[in-house]
Amino acid sequence: MNAWPLVGVAIVVLGFALRQNALLVVVVAGLATGLAAGIDLLRIFELTGEAFLKNRFLMVFVLTLPVIGLLERNGLREQAERWVLGLKRLSTGRLLLAYQALRQGAAMIGLTHLGGHPQTVRPLLAPMAEATATRSLGPLPDGARERLRAMCAGTDNVALFFGEDVFVAFGAVLLMQAFLAQHGHAVEPLAIALWGIPTAIAALLIHGARVARIDHRMAVEVERIRAQGARR
Repeated sequence: MNAWPLVGVAIVVLGFALRQNALLVVVVAGLATGLAAGIDLLRIFELTGEAFLKNRFLMVFVLTLPVIGLLERNGLREQAERWVLGLKRLSTGRLLLAYQALRQGAAMIGLTHLGGHPQTVRPLLAPMAEATATRSLGPLPDGARERLRAMCAGTDNVALFFGEDVFVAFGAVLLMQAFLAQHGHAVEPLAIALWGIPTAIAALLIHGARVARIDHRMAVEVERIRAQGARR
């Protein structure tokens, strides 16, 4: 068994750990894996092109990254913070609740690309959540700020994961339908999607309850961190 092709995994881990450009890391890892497996360089490029043509939807994601980066460089995050601070009654918990409901509702009808970490959470949701938290709690310690960012990312994950299972044409629904059919159980995709609704509702309520408490939890955590800093 030739273990050298696994070098691509090591390159991905090392590249992400060093915070290098994600696209560059993946490309280098792919080239290294192919060369380690004894594949000709031109054949590697050919396979890459074939995969790209078969997954053309990835082009949308690839083009999204530079567009978002350009918008951030020209003040997208700052504008989002100024806009949300104009909503005086909006708290961090209410903001995340609204985003979760919108994200999950959109995913339930197949609009899964309306949100996401690179195009929504990082440039919009996280800055707005930090701005609302800072308005009520003052400057956030690094630990509290990172925890809040993690909650923003987690809210997007939960809403998308449980929302898209309700969409009848979602790949996972069709995969479950095909798997059951192979084992002699004829189940329509619509029935599988409908049975995903109770789970989606439970996810909305459970994570919504966690999000609703975030203002209190953030206040307690910020006070604890500041008290520890004062004692030092």
